[in-house]
Amino acid sequence: MDPPSSWDSLRKQARKLEAQLDEQMHLYRKLVSTKADDSADKDLESGIDQLIQQLKQVNSHMQAWVSSGGSEIFSHTLTRHQEILQDLTQEFHRLRSSLRAKKEHTSLLEDFREFDRTRLDLEDGGGSHEQALLKEHASISRSTGQLSVDALNRLTEHGVLRFSQLA
Repeated sequence: MDPPSSWDSLRKQARKLEAQLDEQMHLYRKLVSTKADDSADKDLESGIDQLIQQLKQVNSHMQAWVSSGGSEIFSHTLTRHQEILQDLTQEFHRLRSSLRAKKEHTSLLEDFREFDRTRLDLEDGGGSHEQALLKEHASISRSTGQLSVDALNRLTEHGVLRFSQLA
């Protein structure tokens, strides 16, 4: 195979992978903004990861081509493909972090809602001995929390009084 067609095939392959990545990233951006389905995000992340790895491989083949005596135009083209890969990779990592943060936030909200439902159920009273003990524990926890707040307020007042006496 003569050199230009090999370079051309690498360049075309890189452009094709970049276009596929761009399309997948568009879908991933939508998914992150709406966050609908857990299985969809895993599949999409996996597909994007594979495309990124393939593009890295093509870029390394292009790098070998340039290193073996390719022209300055080849070098410039390679640099542009490397920049595109870097931009897409950074955006993917940013979006994935954002999606994970949203999932964690949602999970924490769900945990809080479940805790709140359980607390309300206990306060409404159930007949069992275990529920009575849990209700008492919740009451003690609230009291302890209130005592901590009261103690902190007293310490703050004491500190303010001491500071004003020194001034």
